[in-house]
Amino acid sequence: MKFMQIIDFETERLEEMEQLLEEARQGLAGKQSGPTHRIFLKDRDTPGRYVALIEFESYDEAMRNSDDPETSKLAQRLGALCSREPRYTDCDLLDASELK
Repeated sequence: MKFMQIIDFETERLEEMEQLLEEARQGLAGKQSGPTHRIFLKDRDTPGRYVALIEFESYDEAMRNSDDPETSKLAQRLGALCSREPRYTDCDLLDASELK
């Protein structure tokens, strides 16, 4: 079963964060493991609040990714750019459908 991690965070340093995320995305190129999709959302009602949805092939794959020292380094660097502690929610993906 596919797995999604939802990360809810706030930052005033979005450009720096986007640069780190792009570096991480480039580092994943050609790897068999790690996240498969990312959706990045901006809260229209709360300035500086964002939500990221990160998809993995499975919960086990997500846990392997979490154990990777590079993931820990990235999380620390991203966390330093946040104005509050990020909130994480772990979910099994029951359905993903294109509606149109």
